[in-house]
Amino acid sequence: MAEADVEHVPGTRAAYPYSVDFATRWGDNDMLGHLNNVVYHRVFEDVVTRLTKFDLGVDWVNDAVYPVAIESQCRFHHELSWPETVTAALRIGRIGRSSVLYHVALFGEGKETAAASGRFVHVYIDRAGKRPTDIPPAIRAKLETLFG
Repeated sequence: MAEADVEHVPGTRAAYPYSVDFATRWGDNDMLGHLNNVVYHRVFEDVVTRLTKFDLGVDWVNDAVYPVAIESQCRFHHELSWPETVTAALRIGRIGRSSVLYHVALFGEGKETAAASGRFVHVYIDRAGKRPTDIPPAIRAKLETLFG
């Protein structure tokens, strides 16, 4: 199976070492009673942002080098809906010179298989030049410690 296909195989919770629980809201549902597609992407972004801010210590306002999202993809395997508590989980797919590929998955309450899976890519840029640059060594070390 190609690497691009592997991330879209619904994984189990054990495959993702970092996770955060999210309470869904009534307004997250679409007219069919399922979470709206945009909610999946918002939760993907939120779990990556929580990791980046709280575990990696990124300060988007003041850091000379910071990550920007360049890609987000989602594949739907099973429906999710309010009032479920959804677990968003991630693992590192690849750490490059300036980028990090996160494999992200969403799990329904009490479920061990992902309801949705996908990818989220950050590229670290230099604030002054707005160009890709090396991931700062302290952040790289934390990423490798968390997911090495």
